[in-house]
Amino acid sequence: MLPAKILGCRLVNQAKSPIASIIFFSVLMVFMLADTMICNISLEPAAFTDKEDSHILKVVRKTSSDVVVPLPLTVSRLNKIIKVDEEHRKSVPSSLSVRKEHGVRKFMRKVAEYGIFESDDLTKKFHGRVLEFFDNGCEVHFFMTWISPVESFGRRETMAVESVFKSHPNGCLTILSRTMDSVRGYRILKPLLDRGFKVTAVAPDFPFLVKNTPAEAWFNDMKSGKKDPGGIPLAQNLSNLIRLLALHKYGGVYLDTDFIVLKNFKGLKNTIGAQSIDCTSKNWTRLNNAVLVFDMNHPLVFKFIEEFALTFDGNKWGHNGPYMVSRVVGRVERRAGYNFTILPPMAFYPVDWLKIGSFFKVPKDRAGSRWVEAKVQQLKEKAYGIHLWNKQSSKLRVEEGSVMERLMAEHCVLCKNVYTS
Repeated sequence: MLPAKILGCRLVNQAKSPIASIIFFSVLMVFMLADTMICNISLEPAAFTDKEDSHILKVVRKTSSDVVVPLPLTVSRLNKIIKVDEEHRKSVPSSLSVRKEHGVRKFMRKVAEYGIFESDDLTKKFHGRVLEFFDNGCEVHFFMTWISPVESFGRRETMAVESVFKSHPNGCLTILSRTMDSVRGYRILKPLLDRGFKVTAVAPDFPFLVKNTPAEAWFNDMKSGKKDPGGIPLAQNLSNLIRLLALHKYGGVYLDTDFIVLKNFKGLKNTIGAQSIDCTSKNWTRLNNAVLVFDMNHPLVFKFIEEFALTFDGNKWGHNGPYMVSRVVGRVERRAGYNFTILPPMAFYPVDWLKIGSFFKVPKDRAGSRWVEAKVQQLKEKAYGIHLWNKQSSKLRVEEGSVMERLMAEHCVLCKNVYTS
């Protein structure tokens, strides 16, 4: 007891000095302020961390002031159910609602930015413009989509367009794009138009395209904000759907803008390509939707649209694209009434996305040069085109002497800036 009394006396005596008093009250005020901030600050969504070796789940909520507040939880080891303690239960739905509301607002801003969900005087002419354009004696009807800004339509995309006309001088290409359907978009396409090629950009009328299709309800829910758009870029999922709607309404060939055409498509009918196959059974393991060749009102395309609308998930990459077409074909390929062909990977996807970089590199020795020569010859003979997997290759430079340099030089029309991306 004596040491405590002595310490207490010392503190009292020290507090009597003016400087000590100021310090004492300053510290006191800081503690009071911090306590008030922790009690009153609003909580944002929790960040969960779970370690396999621990039976205790540590959960924190991070506030806007970077104050970490523990959130008591009960964890069932048997079925791994997480229960929030009763006193915190009400705060969880509210924070989730805020996050969802924020996501919807962000999505609606994107919708307004792209303007693709709305009809106006320009888009209402869409159907008539497409029919008029196709009434030009087209050998093959091609579609591409472009839902990014017009400024992003660069050399790589122009090369893809050129390759269409190198193999199809009498073909017609419609680029479904609001941004390309502009003065700047016209300037990009004008060099091809000046050479007599039939290419146009048309702002799509989304309400018209989805009308009387399984995607109509999906469209209305998305437009009103009732359906979660997810974290996958808006343009990617809209492109996945628009290509299907265009083929359903008009028929023809859809191509991604990172696909280089190497051979005439005239002999293809109701065709989809395999991205990968099983080495033993030779059966396909995954299909892809970067190239689609289908007649108008084909039942398989209708099934694709239906699957897109019913199983849409904006948070899983490929779920509404390559994985979607793979799911549908896996269910219907042996049923009567679905007449279509699945081509092997060499047709459209002759190089895996993990190996696409090798096509851009200059050979380092004589063996490398022989490989380039053999690969170019193989592609000429067996491939209809090559998908460039733009996400992996968009920043790669086309090196002189590479496979891509050879292909671009032989399948370009304008043949400008071949060595740029």
